Formats: sequence, C-alpha cells, structure tokens
Amino acid sequence: MSDVPHAPVEDFASKYTQAGPVGAFLIDRFFDGVFDLLGRVRPRSVLEVGCGEGFSTERLAAHLGPDVRFEASDVEPALVERARARNPNVEIRTESAYALDRSDDAFDVVVCLEVLEHLERPERALREICRVARRAVVLSVPREPIWRALNVLRGKYVAAAGNTPGHVQHWSRRGFVRFVGRHADVVAVRSPLPWTQVLAHPKVAAHGRKPVA
Repeated sequence: MSDVPHAPVEDFASKYTQAGPVGAFLIDRFFDGVFDLLGRVRPRSVLEVGCGEGFSTERLAAHLGPDVRFEASDVEPALVERARARNPNVEIRTESAYALDRSDDAFDVVVCLEVLEHLERPERALREICRVARRAVVLSVPREPIWRALNVLRGKYVAAAGNTPGHVQHWSRRGFVRFVGRHADVVAVRSPLPWTQVLAHPKVAAHGRKPVA
C-alpha cells in the first residue's frame, strides 16, 4: 500500500442514486463514451482502478460480459466492501493507484474513471496505470472550467466557486490530453458534457517496453 496521500473524496454514490432525469441522462452519455473507447480495443482483460462503491464497476461488468476477465480496485477499504457487495462476481482488491499490486502488462486495458482529479500526484498514478496496461488505458476527468460552472448554476459548492470537494487537479480538455500524452500516445478523445475521456496506448519510455496495438 502506498503512503502517498489521497485527497478526500466526494460522495460518489449520490451521482448515481440522486442524479435526477438530467443527471441520469448525462451519466448514460458518459458511459456511452467509455464503452465506445473500450470497443476500439476489444480487450480480453480489464482492470478498473478507483472503483469507489462499485457503481461504475457494475456498468462495466454488464457491458464487458462474462468472456472478459474483469477486476477492480480502490484505496478505501470501506468502499471496496460496498463495491464487493454490489458486484459479487467481480474480484475487487484494496490497493493504491500509486502502487498497484499487479505485474507489468497484467491487463489488456486499465480503466480509471473520475479518479486522477482527486490525487495529489496524478502523474505517479498514471505511470503505474500505464505499467499495468498491456494495450491501452481509458481515462476520464471532469472538464474544466465547465464542471465548476455547472455546479454553480445548480447551486452546488458555490462558496468554493463550484469546485467539488476532493478535486485537487483541474484540467481543460486540451490540458488533460497534454498531461496523458507525457506517458501514453493518445489515440481518441471523447467529450460528453461535462467530462473529458481519453483512450491511449502506453509509451515505451514510460516503462521500457513497446505497446501492443
């Protein structure tokens, strides 16, 4: 387990359980984007890093189906227990994104959704994610400044200028693509409101090997 601190996290469950019709529509579009990016790779094995309470895990498992080896993990033991209860057929571990207990190239694809913005050292986590991914990574973060503007418009976190609790990194679409590009070759970008989603192949320089197409 890494001793690098993780930022306090937001109430992830409410995004799914209290979204309302508009929020549910946006979440559906979010996952449409994720599934589109995964479909370009057609992986046989997938790891989700930062699964939280397992709501995204549930969606991913249903989409991938039984023929794809799918596992998940999160740094918070309490969240892992809830994720396991929600996804009894998925192997879910407690581990840090900074120090994944996985071998190099362990999964075709590593998925990391709405996690990097919470980390004090996102570059370290991205290097680790790329180490474990054999073929590709699928990443998503809130798209700034749109994310904060929408929060203010709906009366959320106004005193913090719309910044969601626990968000310590703030990327525009271009800024996030540039960030990912330091360690992976970006091959596709999706922008469902209000997120940025990226599909990328890990670079040789990131961990000393050639990516597999």
